[in-house]
Amino acid sequence: MDEVLLRSLTPSVLTILVRRGADFAAAEDAVQDALIEAFRVWPADWPRDPKGWLVTVAWRKFLDQARADSARRRREDLVEEEPAPGPTSDVDDTLQLYFLCAHPSLTPSSAVALTLRAVGGLTTRQIAQAYLVPEATMAQRISRAKRTVSDVRFDQPGDVATVLRVLYLVFNEGYSGDLDLAAEAIRLTRQLAAAIDHPEVSGLLALMLLHHARRAGRTAPDGGLVPLAEQDRGRWDTRLIAEGVRILQAALARDRLGEFQAQAAIAALHADAPTAAETDWVQIVEWYDELARLTESPVVRLNRAVAVGEADGPRAGLAALAALDDSLPRYDAVAAYLHERDGDPETAARLYVEAARKAPNLAERDYLTRQAARLNAGRRR
Repeated sequence: MDEVLLRSLTPSVLTILVRRGADFAAAEDAVQDALIEAFRVWPADWPRDPKGWLVTVAWRKFLDQARADSARRRREDLVEEEPAPGPTSDVDDTLQLYFLCAHPSLTPSSAVALTLRAVGGLTTRQIAQAYLVPEATMAQRISRAKRTVSDVRFDQPGDVATVLRVLYLVFNEGYSGDLDLAAEAIRLTRQLAAAIDHPEVSGLLALMLLHHARRAGRTAPDGGLVPLAEQDRGRWDTRLIAEGVRILQAALARDRLGEFQAQAAIAALHADAPTAAETDWVQIVEWYDELARLTESPVVRLNRAVAVGEADGPRAGLAALAALDDSLPRYDAVAAYLHERDGDPETAARLYVEAARKAPNLAERDYLTRQAARLNAGRRR
């Protein structure tokens, strides 16, 4: 069974059902039922037109559901609109579905969560981790979003800012390695940049390209995590870096700074440094100041503390860190790094152990555990 094909077809099938009058929640359920049916039937009887097969089966599943509720009589009228058999369009509806999910009736945070779940393929737990909230809280948020849009028609697509936020989170989830979504997020952002002349769209595309250019250097042959300072810069994709810098420069020249442009500027400074030691940390701190002003994000201030530690010394970094909430994700890892640089291996080792315990994925946990073991071994010599 080609799971990649099924994933790529799902947004288009969902969009077709919504266009034909299905409310979003019922359409999503019908598409999921059709996917289950495909897993059962296709191995023995592969359809000539997989997308058309899914549309037909999903539509019939929706009609079956519709006949069972209180709106039976009204929804049965939709039977006449059942799609005709035969080949279907190969037009990619994924980006349009992102806009449809960002409906004006939803708050931006609910729209992002719903889109990540329905279109991006992320689990509720992954979305909760991205938003720094408990899984149960995110599950309730997604359920409320589904209920909100269940009785509305999708003729008022959402705004660009919400769609950018969704694409950014999808890319980050793919970039972490949990799901192969980074390339898909870049593809959709390229489509958006071609359709909309907006500096923040360009900023997001530049940011994605600059981060993606470093992906090959982020992991060791054994799958272990390699921090930025230790990466083999010869493995970075210089073509993607050049493209990202060119797109960023054009966006910055328009003098309408946004958070994605600021993040891309930081990534460009890292990419521009021939070695970690030659990184322009002073300018990176200045960009983090801009980013903090734009977003007021505690995570941005956490990253800024690292940059301050590099630019002005670990004591300055620890002072910046002390102003933040120690419950922030990766706070302990940052504190451990700065304490190690400040010549306090005992405190650093303890904090690395605590950071490993809270790590969001196995690769990060293993890396932090190795750091703690390295420091403890050095103290025993």
